[in-house]
Amino acid sequence: TGPDAGTRYADDVRRILVRELEALAREVELFPDDDTLWRTVPGITNSAGNLALHACGNLKHFVGAVLGGTGYVRERPAEFATRSGRREDVARLLRETADVVSKTLAGVPESALDAPYPEPHDGVQLPCGRFLLHLCVHLAFHLGQEGYLRRALTGDARTSGAVSLKALADG
Repeated sequence: TGPDAGTRYADDVRRILVRELEALAREVELFPDDDTLWRTVPGITNSAGNLALHACGNLKHFVGAVLGGTGYVRERPAEFATRSGRREDVARLLRETADVVSKTLAGVPESALDAPYPEPHDGVQLPCGRFLLHLCVHLAFHLGQEGYLRRALTGDARTSGAVSLKALADG
């Protein structure tokens, strides 16, 4: 607690979200070609490309538009309906999203974190700080899905360096 507690919390959330978005971009870049990014395996509905687009849409809406007033208008169905695209474009979109998240959360005042998140979600109104924590976990969940899907599709066990503590210390 204390006068800087909220600022530190928003900065911690910023660091985690940026770390995960950067790792997601590296996962996308580890796919051997553009087509494989959009493939799935039996029993899996969403491709790694769809997961990446969903992560961007989610954060550009809930962080950028709602908290930062960016004006971004989400097209959630398109996040899951898209079936092709270039890896480099998807990775760039993830990094652009990291920039939006970073800039927005740098300006979130401590008082906003205890206040209700401005937009109820699924009929639930959470404190802003708790909702931001939810967004971190949501992104990490999809990062894990993407890594396993890439390995299952390609047989390539290389790591993208996700979950780096150094990224949190440096970020």
